[in-house]
Amino acid sequence: MSGSVITGWGTALPEKVVTNAEFEARLDTTDEWIVERTGIRERRFGGMTSSLAVEAGAAAVTKAGLEPSDIDLLILSTTTPDKAVPATSSTVHAQLGCSGAAFDLNAACAGYVYALVTADAMLGARIGFERALVIGADTLSVITDMEDRGTAVLFGDGAGAVVLEHHEDAEPLMLASDLGLDGSLLPILYCEHGGYLKMEGKEVFRKAVRVTVDSAAKVLADAELTGDRIALFVPHQANVRIIDAMLQRLGIPPERAALVLDRTGNTSSASIPLALSDAADAGRLSDGDLILFSGFGAGMTWASAVVRWGR
Repeated sequence: MSGSVITGWGTALPEKVVTNAEFEARLDTTDEWIVERTGIRERRFGGMTSSLAVEAGAAAVTKAGLEPSDIDLLILSTTTPDKAVPATSSTVHAQLGCSGAAFDLNAACAGYVYALVTADAMLGARIGFERALVIGADTLSVITDMEDRGTAVLFGDGAGAVVLEHHEDAEPLMLASDLGLDGSLLPILYCEHGGYLKMEGKEVFRKAVRVTVDSAAKVLADAELTGDRIALFVPHQANVRIIDAMLQRLGIPPERAALVLDRTGNTSSASIPLALSDAADAGRLSDGDLILFSGFGAGMTWASAVVRWGR
């Protein structure tokens, strides 16, 4: 028996806090409306995708008790790379001092689960990788129109990371996973090069609830589990109403959800690792606990996975 183990985690958030009051002062919106519709009270703006990724990655490597040179696989999930070429992971790889391979992965807000599944598969394939650093980092403030009432209040910047290590005596990390895409839904959420995010909010909400519930239900069924067996549900931090609908339909008690969107807004690829790290730091996880990840994003992409915490 062999498998991957999450041995470290870390986060990075810009210093600048942007409250709902700042939008209320200049847009046709209110703090009450934003909180009621989204659950967001504040978000962070600032930094570059690479700098946030380096900070979160370094924290995760330190938590794992490793040196950056011990990392031989780095996967950066992002929709906001520093440059068109090269991949931002090359900057992160160099600044951290990692060894081995690195690449970017873009599956929008579902990207972190895509990256986690990919890293676990590459470690398990026994093709020369022993330790992976999986980072989700985005600076959505750069591609958000701050005069657009429908999107300006939703998004924030941040990064989160975990270290995966292969151990011969560990049980498999992934009990089940589901990755999917419906490219016909691209027009409801997209961003052109050099432009701003465009979103049909009501349609995104409706589709997101359906695809995430279906995807999460599939991995629970594949793992032969029911919602009450999940110790921690870590959803993409986009909208509290979507999360509430998922909890209800999946039969997961609300107190088992990991939530940070009230403080961070929607940070795309960073949202799931930010929520996971927050829960881990709060002591909400024990060895053997089962975690359900589920995310959705532009494309429309979706991804869910049931993961075992610890060995």
